[in-house]
Amino acid sequence: MRLSHFIIMVAAIGAASPAAAISRYNSQSLTCEQARQRVINEGAVILRYPSKRVQGMTLYDRYVTRNAQCSSNEYAERAYVPTRDEPRCPVLACERIDPLPGGVGRPVIRF
Repeated sequence: MRLSHFIIMVAAIGAASPAAAISRYNSQSLTCEQARQRVINEGAVILRYPSKRVQGMTLYDRYVTRNAQCSSNEYAERAYVPTRDEPRCPVLACERIDPLPGGVGRPVIRF
C-alpha cells in the first residue's frame, strides 16, 4: 500500500468517527441549578473552578449524569463543585472501582 493511500484511509476513518467534543464551563459563573442542568442536558461536561488551597491554580473534572458515561472500571460517585450561589453543589464524577473480593459491581448513585 502506498503512503498516499494510507493517509487517505486514515483521514476517512477519522471523518467517520463521532466527535468527542465536551462542553467546558466555569462552575462559579453558574448557579447550582444551572450547572446541574447542563450536566443533565449534555450527559457529561467539564466544570472548572479556582483552587481554594493554591492561589492561581484551576481545578477541573468531568462530571456525568450516570454510570453509563464512565469507563467500565469506574462508577459515578457524588462530588461537589463551587457555584455562584452554593459553595458545595452536588454533582457526579467518575471514580475508579476498588476491586474487592466478592464485589457486587458498580454502585448506582442517582443524580
